Amino acid sequence: MRLRLLLLALGTFAMGTDSMVIAGILGPVADDLDVSVSAAGQLVTVFALAYALLAPVLATLTAGWPRRRLLLTALAVFTAANVLSALAPSYGPLLATRVLAAAGAALYTPTANAVATTIVPPERRGRALATVLGGMTVATALGVPLGTWLGSADWRMTMWLVVALGAAAFIGLALLLRELPEPPAAAPGLRERLTPLTDRRVLGAAATTFAFFLAFNSVYIYLSTAVRPATGGDAQRLSLILLVSGVASVAGSWVGGRAVDRFGVRAVLLTGSCAAALAFTTLPWAARSMPTALGYAVVTPLAGWAVSIALPHRLASLDPANAPLLISLNSSALYLGIAAGGGAGSAAIALLGDRWFPLAATANKPS
Repeated sequence: MRLRLLLLALGTFAMGTDSMVIAGILGPVADDLDVSVSAAGQLVTVFALAYALLAPVLATLTAGWPRRRLLLTALAVFTAANVLSALAPSYGPLLATRVLAAAGAALYTPTANAVATTIVPPERRGRALATVLGGMTVATALGVPLGTWLGSADWRMTMWLVVALGAAAFIGLALLLRELPEPPAAAPGLRERLTPLTDRRVLGAAATTFAFFLAFNSVYIYLSTAVRPATGGDAQRLSLILLVSGVASVAGSWVGGRAVDRFGVRAVLLTGSCAAALAFTTLPWAARSMPTALGYAVVTPLAGWAVSIALPHRLASLDPANAPLLISLNSSALYLGIAAGGGAGSAAIALLGDRWFPLAATANKPS
């Protein structure tokens, strides 16, 4: 049972690495494909936007599929897309492969979460979900720094790393995930999935998730640009900053869950968002040296991931009976925020320059 959960988590680890590692290899991608760093950043935007828009549509279209077939199809599409990414001859085809990879991720991640709850006893479902979702947070701690380090010599090696992870998850699940419960006979349709947005409280909470991740990712996607004064363009120094950021992300998730239980959602949202805003404000100065850049890499993910735990908790608490649908809406809002963050960060760099663009992220404060 534990092995099957870990294999499901390997899939989310691969997809988390794929969605975030581009931030660490923007320079090599831009140089190789002869585009600007801002244009390279749109690879993150396209992936996140495609994920957000395709997730509810694909979930509706495949609602009646056997779960094992759905997981394996999703991993096959995702892995094939990354093969095409590694082989892409130019920027346009690479953008197209990012859409295909996002389709695979949008199929896989919600299904893996649902499957995790069906292969364990009811009293272990929370831990099963934590294991599968943990693949995403571990991706920030291990996958992104490793992919950045590999990509310093050739960014295509980073894509081959993701291919290897996706293929390993596919083979493992094909061999070990044999019998799964059938999907529900009456799965919600697309209209039903979007109906909660007619509630102003739900719409407001989803908008808060969107705004926070827009601000957070307008800086994170272009972090290599922001901290260049500290790294001097050295890939090993950037990998260290991303490694520290990834470990702090895992810690932020742990702290956030416990802080929500102890202090409440509103306290975590206000404290975490204010801490993140302060970090964005100081980054133009913190990025001047490695010690202060590493300090930023600790504080911002701690605050940001604590907020990321509080946001779906807040949304689900509005209507506990429809919590799964509400959490799926939160995921779509999150990925739309990431997509918008790529464009907002690019615009901020154009307007404010490489040093000062993080200041544009300080206006966000969930309430």
